Amino acid sequence: MADKGPWRVGVVGYGRLGQSLVSRLLAQGPELGLELVFVWNRDPGRMAGSVPPSLQLQKLAALGERQPDLVVEVAHPKIIHESGAQILRHANLLSLRVTMATHPDGFRLEGPLAAAQSTGPRTVLYEGPVRGLCPFAPRNSNTMAAAALAAPSLGFDGVTGVLVADLSLTDMHVVDVELSGHPGPRGRSFAVHTHRENPAEPGAVTGSATVTAFWRSLLVCCQLPSRPGIHLC
Repeated sequence: MADKGPWRVGVVGYGRLGQSLVSRLLAQGPELGLELVFVWNRDPGRMAGSVPPSLQLQKLAALGERQPDLVVEVAHPKIIHESGAQILRHANLLSLRVTMATHPDGFRLEGPLAAAQSTGPRTVLYEGPVRGLCPFAPRNSNTMAAAALAAPSLGFDGVTGVLVADLSLTDMHVVDVELSGHPGPRGRSFAVHTHRENPAEPGAVTGSATVTAFWRSLLVCCQLPSRPGIHLC
């Protein structure tokens, strides 16, 4: 941690992930050199009784008054679209999400994808550039978006996203990442395939391991050299 004192952390969003992060920051933050300085939620009433009134930020535009070093966004993606630039004027921004292939009840789809229907045990709802998927699956395409940001030579148009509704995945989210290079002189190419299974409650958007992953990412981000920008941890 930095020598200047505790890292001042703000949390934007108070759903399941936000509640978990706030709880850990309050309980473990001081011993780890972290100080929770504000919590903001679109519905302030959701914080009543669990977030101390002094930490409740009523207007996101006033976050600069709390002088945060790090802001963790665990709200709807449109919050970053609307306020991301403003947040970055005052603090580092940790913007991480996880997307899963899962049972249809675990999706929160918008636009034309909201009307997509499963046609069998396993249905591909979307396959194409990540850029075309993110606006309609903002809660289920974040792993794909992170991959697009991490591979600037491909970006949102070059990375292919596939969203699958699988009726057998009633208690888990599954992510498969396949990476392949250009074929060599003998026609073979370098390839990497990772497969991840994250236990989840039926119909849940957030997997069980995701809560811990967010907490660990927050700790890693606070150990990075202080600089503006979006950190992928």
